[in-house]
Amino acid sequence: MSDSRKKILVLGANGNVGRALVEQLVAQGESVRAASRNGQAPAGAEGVVFDHTDPSTHAAALDGVDRAFLMLPTGHVNVAEVLLPLVRALADRRIKVVFQSVLGVDADDQIPYRQVELALIASGTPHVILRPNWFADNFHTFWLSGVQQGVIAVPAGEGRSSFIDTRDIAASAAAALTNPAFEGQAFNLTGPQALGYADAAALISEALGRPVRYAAVSDDDFVQGLVGAGVPAVYAGFLASIFYPVREGWTAGVSDAVQTLTGRAPRSLAQYVADHVADLGQAAA
Repeated sequence: MSDSRKKILVLGANGNVGRALVEQLVAQGESVRAASRNGQAPAGAEGVVFDHTDPSTHAAALDGVDRAFLMLPTGHVNVAEVLLPLVRALADRRIKVVFQSVLGVDADDQIPYRQVELALIASGTPHVILRPNWFADNFHTFWLSGVQQGVIAVPAGEGRSSFIDTRDIAASAAAALTNPAFEGQAFNLTGPQALGYADAAALISEALGRPVRYAAVSDDDFVQGLVGAGVPAVYAGFLASIFYPVREGWTAGVSDAVQTLTGRAPRSLAQYVADHVADLGQAAA
């Protein structure tokens, strides 16, 4: 049983993982502080305004917290610059950290996400590292315009990924935050099966009852498409760069980490699609 006088801080509480995590923790009876730029929180949680890049918002968020979920918000590419000060602040207060990293970063200590992991490990504060694979939810967020137009155009080649549902990432994070048995460990979070983007498009097409296909494009064409849709060029370039591991086959592995952490198997991509038909079928604006 957790100390009722302490709170769990969830950064990025309005994001796909953060929102689900807050809801799960509240349902488990935990006291949750939901941190976001607007300070709004799901029912049952305490909201607090928090900006990763504004230190003046940090102290109030950390006060009275004994555990925290740390992640980098979408749109940032300066991983170490944003996250390392937070690692230090959390460690100074001896706050347990569950860090959402990225699958595969342990292959090279020069990767910024790996540098954050190493700083967290060296800090001595209790921690758990979660390394999720590509989010299934990208299909109704980042790739939604392609789904709407009937063509998912990404530079994945013939590579496959064991897509993971963000609800399973949230469940894994909830387990890591509330169970001390997982401290000091790192977990590669994957779905139950590796599929290519053509497979994903076929699942979506069948669910929506209209054609959706996959088109393998070059990095340059991919970046130009994102920039044309309003994505900053720097972030578009970053998104293109992380498809290289997909093409190389490095994202095709399947782990039992979700089962280990949560006690149940992760959702399949087919289940994700079935649960998000309404999101995937949104009409183009």
